Amino acid sequence: MTRTILEMRGLRIETLDGSPLVQDIWLKLAAGEVLGLIGESGAGKSTIGLAALGYARQGCRIAGGEVFLDGTDIVSQPSSVKREWRGRRVAYVAQSAAASFNPALTIEKQVCEGPIRHGLMNKEESRQWAISLFRSLDLPDPENIGKRYPHQLSGGQLQRAMAAMAMSCKPDLLIMDEPTTALDVTTQIEVLVMLRKLVREFNTAALYITHDLAVVAQLADRIMVLRHGKEVETGDTQTILENPQQEYTRRLVAEREQALTPLAEGHETAGQPLLTMRKLSTGYNGKRVVNDVSLQLPRGKTLAIIGESGSGKSTLARALVGLLPDTEGTVDFDGVSLSHNFHQRNKETLRRMQMIYQLPDVALNPRQTLLDIIGRPLTFYFGMNKKQVRERVEELLRLTELPVKLIDRRPGELSGGQKQRVCIARALASQPELIICDEATSALDPLVAEEVLNLLRRLQQQMGLSYLFITHDLGTVKRIAHQVAVMYQGQVVASGDTDVVFSAPMHSYTEKLLTSVPEMRTSWLDEVLALRGTALPAAAIPSTGVL
Repeated sequence: MTRTILEMRGLRIETLDGSPLVQDIWLKLAAGEVLGLIGESGAGKSTIGLAALGYARQGCRIAGGEVFLDGTDIVSQPSSVKREWRGRRVAYVAQSAAASFNPALTIEKQVCEGPIRHGLMNKEESRQWAISLFRSLDLPDPENIGKRYPHQLSGGQLQRAMAAMAMSCKPDLLIMDEPTTALDVTTQIEVLVMLRKLVREFNTAALYITHDLAVVAQLADRIMVLRHGKEVETGDTQTILENPQQEYTRRLVAEREQALTPLAEGHETAGQPLLTMRKLSTGYNGKRVVNDVSLQLPRGKTLAIIGESGSGKSTLARALVGLLPDTEGTVDFDGVSLSHNFHQRNKETLRRMQMIYQLPDVALNPRQTLLDIIGRPLTFYFGMNKKQVRERVEELLRLTELPVKLIDRRPGELSGGQKQRVCIARALASQPELIICDEATSALDPLVAEEVLNLLRRLQQQMGLSYLFITHDLGTVKRIAHQVAVMYQGQVVASGDTDVVFSAPMHSYTEKLLTSVPEMRTSWLDEVLALRGTALPAAAIPSTGVL
């Protein structure tokens, strides 16, 4: 008989004022089985995942039902038992790796902490195990990358490092909360292979939380669809993808199928450029990450920058907004050459060029309310009084389709998708002409992401906004970008109108990106690996014999 690792019976989670977040959730998860939790932002996916650790976020409580971990009700256990089980018996891969790592400690120290603290390995054994995990996760320079600090890794590298930290104790249950959201499509394949290998080799049970049906199709045995904290339907993966029973599930499936349909209106890119980069080179700590990039962004258009994790996309964005003073080359904005140090740019230039960061958990002050966060640019740039600020913030919340009632809440009380929209609202508050979007829709489920893309397109048409859109989602590129630049190892290897760059003949790396976009078929990952001559065991997790 298959061993049941996780069982939830009538789970109910509420806010402290009694408002329900999750209602009447029943599920069972056996050893070696993967259950995908699918639903829009705020559906309760992450809340259910955290409940598997016997935990509820601040301001919430597990109000009813039971959560059994290997036959023991973890919710009723004392804090000392929960601490012993967390990390050792059940591990969590968070959606935002950057917000989960301690910025003052090296990656290696944080990955090794679990095995050492739980008495599973000594310091040297845990270090060798960490290096083995880094190598399996295809992290660069596995022997030394652990000596770096979190801010010295790209978003994709940090996410893989977090997977290594979760795997460090070989847990019975793995909660994966959007583990590939921050990854480019090529890296995503490697991580999916690694996660599937982990489940198979160690017979690990897993909850896979995601908004991407094509991704979960490669891992999940069953799928539970959630909305407003309630179960919509549950079934085996093949059935949910091919024959969904509920209208909401059919909408999710249809939206994913349409994700690669081009929607950007026209590719007319002639005219005066708003932003010009000439031979731009930059990096960190004397290491060059971006090399000789020369691009132009026409006024009122969208230029997408794509490439794998660590290719230099976000570094380029930081250089453009003046956060990397050691940059070489020139940046012209509306015909005026800009200093590479934002301190030397005037207030009006700062207002006209805004940035939406990749990780809202890092970009938003957890101690401030949405009124404070979105209202700050209104006070700084336009000198609005308190009444004017509140009225304008309410308008911006409505514009980004956030409930006005959230205005006095803090980021920790919001879902990942809601926090990302707060970042968009804050950028719009300055009434900019150029918005640099660094993975602005990566944290959003497909339906909400489509709404945000529609919003960005509408604002572009109404206000003449220009976007520099950094993303690893090729569906987003095809739907919003007039032009695209493909980056690889810090250089632009292809650029031009989107339809031209994505048409044959194309650069070999561009072709690799296109063929790495997951399809909504359970056999897709195996087919891609077979086509590339890569067998699943190539990503095998090494065994130390210690655990």
